[in-house]
Amino acid sequence: MRRSVFTDEHEQFRLVMRKFMTEEVAPSFPSWSADGHPPREFYRRLGELGVLGIQVPQEYGGAGETSFKYAMVISEELCRAGVSFGNATLHTNLILPYLLNYCTEEQRKRWLPGFASGEIMTAIAMTEPGTGSDLAGVSTTARLSDDGTHYVLNGSKTFITGGVLADLVLVVCRTSTRDATDRRGGLSILCVDARSEGYAVGRKLDKIGLKTSDTAELSFSDVKVPVTNLLGEEGRAFEYLSHNLPQERLTIAIDSYAMAAGALQRALDYVRDRTVFGRSVASFQNTKFVLAECATELEAMQVMVDRAVELHDSRELSGADAAKTKLFCTEAASRVIDKCLQLHGGYGFMSEYPISTLYTDIRVSRIYGGTSEVMKMIVSKSLGL
Repeated sequence: MRRSVFTDEHEQFRLVMRKFMTEEVAPSFPSWSADGHPPREFYRRLGELGVLGIQVPQEYGGAGETSFKYAMVISEELCRAGVSFGNATLHTNLILPYLLNYCTEEQRKRWLPGFASGEIMTAIAMTEPGTGSDLAGVSTTARLSDDGTHYVLNGSKTFITGGVLADLVLVVCRTSTRDATDRRGGLSILCVDARSEGYAVGRKLDKIGLKTSDTAELSFSDVKVPVTNLLGEEGRAFEYLSHNLPQERLTIAIDSYAMAAGALQRALDYVRDRTVFGRSVASFQNTKFVLAECATELEAMQVMVDRAVELHDSRELSGADAAKTKLFCTEAASRVIDKCLQLHGGYGFMSEYPISTLYTDIRVSRIYGGTSEVMKMIVSKSLGL
């Protein structure tokens, strides 16, 4: 089906990104995978190109774009090239909305120019070893000092994407005593400077996929956080997190669609070139039928994410809509990529073939940002169940 979601400006941006990925990212990507993340200076390079500041307002050094379609173009081109920007997409797609929506003017002036330039890379620390998807169960605490000038932060976090290289971490913590009648109350977000005394990066976690995305454990031992680093109002973190979840889930859905598109193209290329029993693999009816199934599911994903992005740009994407989009696209992409790997035969199981990377990378899409089971709960609630 003909796509109408992109303008000429988006397509021109696509060509610029495609050239950059081919010439500057692809040659270095294998070493980034081995190291577990791109070099720190790569993020500054993205800042120079304006990639990190696309949605940062112009007065703080960005381009001031409000459409999420540029982020969608980047995702599609990354998967097309079989590369990654490390944690840059989390920085721009997941963290920026918090800063734009809840920062004071003083905080915006302090953080956003560095955010756009790549001098300040960010992460968000929500998950704890014992909480998982239960954000209301957060036990990391922040006590206000007697003189009211700073908080004293104690606790630990795990599965923190970007935690190894982050300069500024948005930490979800408990600033008031837990109330059994309101488990969601009493949570706040503190923006913690990674250079603070008592702040520590623990293990860099070894994942089965997303090898260029550093994921870490963090700990806080009597970390002093100035009250001027409180994001928004004290006690409203759960509300803030809920407000930003639709964009996070849309991001995951877009990535999943883009990965499935990349897998389908790789499978098409492979079956056309590979021969068995003296015939092209593409000539077998089973191959044609499997790829027809994949193409059809991909089309459905495309229509869904295109519509969701349009709704998001017009500020009409509901939590239930985002949950439906994430649920369908992550589950469908997993099916498509699995089928495409199967068509590669034994070679699909070899790390040197990009399809194997897509296979391991897609698995977490049904877990992070809310599991598929959580998405089903949200959708069923929207049905009045």
